[in-house]
Amino acid sequence: MPAIAGWRYLSFAVHELSTPTTLGAAGVETAIIGLGGGAFRVGELELPGRASVWDGLPSAVYLPPGSLAEIQAEGPITIAVAQAPASGREAAEAPIRIGPEDVTVEIRGAGNATRQINHIITPEFPAHRLEVVEVLTPSGNWSSWPPHKHDTDDMPREAILEEIYHYRFRRPEAWGVQRLYGGSVDGLWAVRDGETVIVRDGYHPFVATHGDDAYYLNALAGDIRTMACSFDPALDHVRESWERMEPDARVPLVR
Repeated sequence: MPAIAGWRYLSFAVHELSTPTTLGAAGVETAIIGLGGGAFRVGELELPGRASVWDGLPSAVYLPPGSLAEIQAEGPITIAVAQAPASGREAAEAPIRIGPEDVTVEIRGAGNATRQINHIITPEFPAHRLEVVEVLTPSGNWSSWPPHKHDTDDMPREAILEEIYHYRFRRPEAWGVQRLYGGSVDGLWAVRDGETVIVRDGYHPFVATHGDDAYYLNALAGDIRTMACSFDPALDHVRESWERMEPDARVPLVR
């Protein structure tokens, strides 16, 4: 993926596994997130998993650079794998289990911009470059709103972060709309279940179509452990209106 996107750091893949598989690599940190299929084991670490992203909070494992671990499950499982090269900073030296009880749930926005954020690997986590969150957006709602970007080195306001959006929908036949603009591309795309969007630069908002709840996994990597971003100045005013609005009562979509 770095070669495709013109990136330095972030790699991402989704695997459907039915036999034990070893992940991890020298000089590369790895995050493994269970998307579906139930309980699984990574090395000596056991995780409850979930039937799908709609059936519970996530389970994950962080493997530091040079750590290899075999993934096993009683049946087929679907996992997401994000990787990035070591940074040279001090970080975890042993694998870390991230259970559902370790995930912080945030309700962000208000009105039809309300969404659920599941924080998995935060800027405070002892990783080198990786950051991972899940976003669940009720049908008809907007997320990544107001549109934001992180393609400029302008700390503390904004940092350069490579990022992907990996999509799932409660109804697999559904689709949503992703826009990319203000960077190297400008367009609208219908995103479907199982698809991944590469965000090279620019703003990248999303809207879930009426009647269909949407999920996406964000994996990010950069030089600085931060989520610092800047908002589209033409649309940033909406955040002020949230103080006068109620959050969407459907959220959280997953508890």
